[in-house]
Amino acid sequence: MSQALLDVRGLNTYYGASHVLRNLDVSLKRGQTLGLMGRNGMGKSTLLKSILGLVKPRHGLIQFQGKAIQGQTPFAIAQQGMAYVPEGRGIFGNLSVHENLIMAARPGVRGQQDWTHQRVLDMFPRLGERLSHGGDQLSGGEQQMLSIGRALMTNPDLLLLDEATEGLAPLIALEIWRICSLIAQSGISTVIVDKNWQHMTQITQQNLILVKGEAVFSGSSQTLLAQPELLHQHLGV
Repeated sequence: MSQALLDVRGLNTYYGASHVLRNLDVSLKRGQTLGLMGRNGMGKSTLLKSILGLVKPRHGLIQFQGKAIQGQTPFAIAQQGMAYVPEGRGIFGNLSVHENLIMAARPGVRGQQDWTHQRVLDMFPRLGERLSHGGDQLSGGEQQMLSIGRALMTNPDLLLLDEATEGLAPLIALEIWRICSLIAQSGISTVIVDKNWQHMTQITQQNLILVKGEAVFSGSSQTLLAQPELLHQHLGV
């Protein structure tokens, strides 16, 4: 049994005949934050969807909480302590902010109830001011806050956050990074996809760079920042 919270070995995922993820290995311990980087179309979102069961890998092993989960439904995987903030946020526009939050509320797999409605509102004061607003009445930044808050209401052990700050104004993006840092400090393991490596590496312990579905770098933030040529080559900085 793996000691890692999440352990991915030899993952290969296809879209039809297109080989998208190639022999990927990913390991994440409890409490760690992993930065998933790469240019558009390199397989970052597909990796998250493969872990969550939204896309079925063709080969490889995915262990979560020490158990193999590949082939299980997204519903069953989520019940084991995984939460997902998708690109595009996926909130319910016809429900209020309050309803979006309480619909997800449940204890974690160990019975933990660390993330309550009030704690989420304390972290996202803007949502507290808009509890009766419909999801489609919120700004993009507020929708992202709501999507993250809703995921936290499930009291997850692992949070998958796709495109954390894409399309957000700079000041709102800074607020999202502050929130990501607080989540990391709270002990929730997190996988974050984003293009802003400068902010990402301030809160991640491990990082993975994908190029055409293959890992070209896997290691600590310190090791990555010591290789500016790698950042320039694969992240265009």
